[in-house]
Amino acid sequence: MRVLITGMAGFIGHALARRLARNHGHEIVGIDNLNDYYDVAIKQARLNDLADFDNVRFQRLDLTDEAGMQRLFAGPRFDCVVHLAAQAGVRYSLDHPQVYGQSNLIGHLNVLEGCRRQRVGHLVYASSSSVYGLNARAPFSVEDSVDQPVSLYAATKKSNELMAHAYSHLYGLPTTGLRFFTVYGPWGRPDMALFKFTRNILDGKPIELYNQGVMSRDFTYIDDITESIVRIMDLAPEPETSDNTPYRLYNIGHGSPVNLVELVRTLEEATGLEARCDYLPMQPGDMQHTWADAEPLFAATGFRPSIEVAEGVRRFVAWYRRYHDGIAVSSDARQSSSRLG
Repeated sequence: MRVLITGMAGFIGHALARRLARNHGHEIVGIDNLNDYYDVAIKQARLNDLADFDNVRFQRLDLTDEAGMQRLFAGPRFDCVVHLAAQAGVRYSLDHPQVYGQSNLIGHLNVLEGCRRQRVGHLVYASSSSVYGLNARAPFSVEDSVDQPVSLYAATKKSNELMAHAYSHLYGLPTTGLRFFTVYGPWGRPDMALFKFTRNILDGKPIELYNQGVMSRDFTYIDDITESIVRIMDLAPEPETSDNTPYRLYNIGHGSPVNLVELVRTLEEATGLEARCDYLPMQPGDMQHTWADAEPLFAATGFRPSIEVAEGVRRFVAWYRRYHDGIAVSSDARQSSSRLG
């Protein structure tokens, strides 16, 4: 297949591109705007990790660049588009709302328009567990009402689902939305809890636990995420008999929430170090608990995530040490070269 991945320099985009290029031989076209929401160096390092694949091509492009997106979709047809690019982060949306309107709404619209005009075979796009907001039922089901978001980020993700449904209904564009639940693992995002906790423990700094640590997340390992996406790519939805709309939504999670205090204990075992914790109040926009009812996804794909948190955290810590040892070596080499110069 010829596959477009938006956000290819991101955490999930990089992992998916590597998986598709290595195991499936697809032709991969990836785009990303390489913004500075978090350290651009790790985004560039992810792209460098893909450089040896002849079937992966990268183009720096912002989703909000309407003319650039039109040129992208004016080329050879994509069999599948996996739309992962977005402005992430719940707390960041409190102070930078305009960024979310542009990237997550205008950008998503440009992807939908490109897919419509090119008659793409299947659009798979990233939603988020954040859409469940004030939902009190657990585990979270895609049948639950999600009309009470607690952050602008969540509101934009719910809007993405509504926009996709409109395009599926009006134009017959097959779309599948994936509500991701706390993805973690090697090459993960520096703004997420596991990365920050690991960094602070190894640096001897305290970690911050909000809501006095009484929070839980349905942590889902990156390899389980990419396996699920690959299987979903081949399952373009057929039109429903009720309204003739080829549209699906799935939760994509492990299905077993982990308390943040338990996560810290797991990190202590993986690092061999004791964590110092600062217990803080609940932050605006945060959800206290997330828990995915992912049975429909398991039934559709025949795959159930298998990596438990203890193993996933161990792999992440091992990667983190290798990655930052590599940064330190490169920094020392640059300083030595500078002195010699």
